[in-house]
Amino acid sequence: MRPPIVFAKAPATSIEQLHAQLRGHWRQVIRAVMVLLSLHGLPAAQIANLLDYDVATVRRWIDRFNRHGLAGLADRPRPGRPHLGGEHLTGRITKLLARPGQWTLARLWRYLNRPRLSRRTLYRRVRLVAVWRRPKLVARGAPDRWRVVAAIAARLRALPRGAVVWGADETHVHLLPHLRAGWTLRADRPAVVTPGKNRQVTVFGAVELTTGRWVYRLGRRCAADFLHLLDEVAAAFPAAPKIVVICDNDSIHHARAVVCYLQAHPRVEVLYGARYSPHDNSVERIWAVLKAFIANTAVSWPGRLRQIHAFFRARSPDQLLATAASWTSPWLPAGYKRNFWNAA
Repeated sequence: MRPPIVFAKAPATSIEQLHAQLRGHWRQVIRAVMVLLSLHGLPAAQIANLLDYDVATVRRWIDRFNRHGLAGLADRPRPGRPHLGGEHLTGRITKLLARPGQWTLARLWRYLNRPRLSRRTLYRRVRLVAVWRRPKLVARGAPDRWRVVAAIAARLRALPRGAVVWGADETHVHLLPHLRAGWTLRADRPAVVTPGKNRQVTVFGAVELTTGRWVYRLGRRCAADFLHLLDEVAAAFPAAPKIVVICDNDSIHHARAVVCYLQAHPRVEVLYGARYSPHDNSVERIWAVLKAFIANTAVSWPGRLRQIHAFFRARSPDQLLATAASWTSPWLPAGYKRNFWNAA
């Protein structure tokens, strides 16, 4: 069944490329759209606002169509010398930037065989097809990821009514401040004092994937602290017939102490997600917001621990559930809210 209402959705890069094409290779198409909208009774001001053009430009192209017909929408010969670097320079720049590497203006200029144009002109030509930004790191993923995900979803569908499903993970918080980009005054660049000696604490956390119930503890990266987290998870729902904890494949989750604990507590079950797939875990999004909360702040070690506790105490289960966005995780089968909402 087709949806009744459909809106276009695209990343910012695709939108920038679309605008560039409408003012580049497809500029005659956008002029024809102006004429068609005018034929449907839209005034020039409304067309200009809709297409993000100046109203005088819209009136000029409509007037040329009225005088010369479809031929009036074509480009007229322009006086002056041709573009520096040749008409194919933009295409050559696009092909170079499609290759991986750390591209700067100087490096582009060398790979373009040192064209006779200034850095400013080269910058303008590069800006037609590119923006300056950092690349993003993407987990490589496991070859059998979807097989593992399908097995987890099948196991969750087989759980008895009233079972509870948790997502668990751990992260490290340092005394050395996390630095994040942000708006600052032009006259003064902020300075964050570094500690004389760095310290680290491991934060274990688990979120219930339907209600947003959150439990956490601070400790060391070891199996003993992970077992304490499992105890807190089990104590949060004492009447649940089954408690499932989904986590990654860290070595502490496969420790012998964890295996013995699961054998002694059959009500608790641990499922392991696919390797190299941290984006499947909803808790990762909570860690991202936590580190943004404590970023750019230089405090003492007790102050850093208080920041962690204050972050979780100030957020309700609904807020943590919205942050985790567990409904986007591929672990959960369709309709999991209906199946697991009446948790014990």
